[in-house]
Amino acid sequence: MTMTQPDIIFIVLDTQRADRLGSYGYNKPISPNLDRFASEAILFEQAVAPAQWTVPSHASMFSGLYPSAHQVLQSSQRMNPDHPHIADLMSSAGYETIGFCNNPLVGILDNGFKRGFQHFYNYGGAVPSLPSSSSRLPRPLNHLAELYTQGLRKISYPIQNFVGRSDLAFQVSLTSWLTPLWSKMANFKGQNERSVRDVVHYLQNRENESPKKPLFLFLNLMETHLPFWPPGHFIDEVMPYFRDSKEARNIMRTWNKEAYRWAAPLAEKHSELEHNVLNDMYDTEVAYQDDYLGNLLAAIRGRARQKDTLTIIVADHGDGIGDHGYMGHAFVAYEELVHVPLILDWPATWSAGYRISSPVSTRRVFHTMLDAVGEWPQEIDCNILSEAERLSLRSTINGRDPENRTALSEVYPPLNFVRAIENRQPELLNEFRCLDERLAIVKEDAHSTYKLIQLARRPYELFDLAADKMELNNLIEQNEELGGSLNKLLNLREDEVRRQQPKLALGEIDLEGDGQLMQRLKGLGYLD
Repeated sequence: MTMTQPDIIFIVLDTQRADRLGSYGYNKPISPNLDRFASEAILFEQAVAPAQWTVPSHASMFSGLYPSAHQVLQSSQRMNPDHPHIADLMSSAGYETIGFCNNPLVGILDNGFKRGFQHFYNYGGAVPSLPSSSSRLPRPLNHLAELYTQGLRKISYPIQNFVGRSDLAFQVSLTSWLTPLWSKMANFKGQNERSVRDVVHYLQNRENESPKKPLFLFLNLMETHLPFWPPGHFIDEVMPYFRDSKEARNIMRTWNKEAYRWAAPLAEKHSELEHNVLNDMYDTEVAYQDDYLGNLLAAIRGRARQKDTLTIIVADHGDGIGDHGYMGHAFVAYEELVHVPLILDWPATWSAGYRISSPVSTRRVFHTMLDAVGEWPQEIDCNILSEAERLSLRSTINGRDPENRTALSEVYPPLNFVRAIENRQPELLNEFRCLDERLAIVKEDAHSTYKLIQLARRPYELFDLAADKMELNNLIEQNEELGGSLNKLLNLREDEVRRQQPKLALGEIDLEGDGQLMQRLKGLGYLD
């Protein structure tokens, strides 16, 4: 590998809805830096997340497979060590691989996501792992502090993995008086602004060191995830009524400490004020994130290798804020969860400043990054490279979409939240069909972009996304012919995906002691 190969900067904006960015049509000026970057790059208008939550979606972007192929569907499972991981491949191709992560499901759990990274900094958890440059202590105290925290991590990581995998520990963590403790003291959302500052510092230092290897850098930001606590001056700018409204402050205080509600269906609709507070606070987090991202985007644009840098900005999924009766991102395939931003910039290769309307799966960022490398060692599987060339987003950019303007999304509910609802509000499981697998296909034709959602493998909802972005008008009975053709296409595509399933060695799902729930899950195909 030589420095003629591009640097690759892969940024995941965890829980970022596409419809809350100006570049995707939002009417509030809360994302000027991202919008400016998008205007000088390539923007995919209909990027579709392969899954609706962190674990399966990241596994798809790291492997290039849909969830039902890679089978990492729960936080208790691991990526197949025999299947190539993006950082593994980049490292074998001679890249320097480094990660900066704020999501504990990616950076703490022992799920194989960190495989292949030569350096991986984790800003979440009780004992974060940070670069030495991030320390506020003078030398040599910073070195001694790092040795001390390394020891603490050896103790804390197994405990945190247990908490992340244990159903009982998860249930206990949802207790309202505990939520503020682990969400702040254990850095549930990481330290996002600090991580961006560290990435900027790293890139600037690298500029001065004349590196001999190309760079693969992964950054995960978790700013827009609940709980919401952006700095006060952003709140004043986006929702000036908040400081003077005791009721609004009480609403936010309640939501921030009741973690169970972050992903549960709504037994009752939000009041108007509650709806406004939650949505405005989400927007405030978007504005805060955009502000510090501006420093990173400026640093990327100012690099000596700026033209030879492929920058990918994407979200793993969006978030429900009461839309369609759901909070969070656990159970449905609606646009607020699976329509995500996807922005690509590579000045040396692609013309900038245009938009692509064809639906694309964001799992294809894997193939795009491999395709960008160009030259590979002979020992790399040629089938992987030919598939990367075929499914690279470069094909769609050049007008030859390999998936015929379609993308899938697969919704496998996180079972720890299913169990939480079973224990607290079991009636909601049936009312909101929380145990049913949902599959969706988004397809563009000459007339519009349509979306079909299957529920329990049967056609359930059909939407014209161009005319009905909020998915309020179900056309499944009005247009049976279109629904039938999309259903047939979805089944064909899903059959292809499931044939890609490798023989996996996955972690176990701990549901012992709840025979009734286990039988329901087996009946739905979640368990063998």
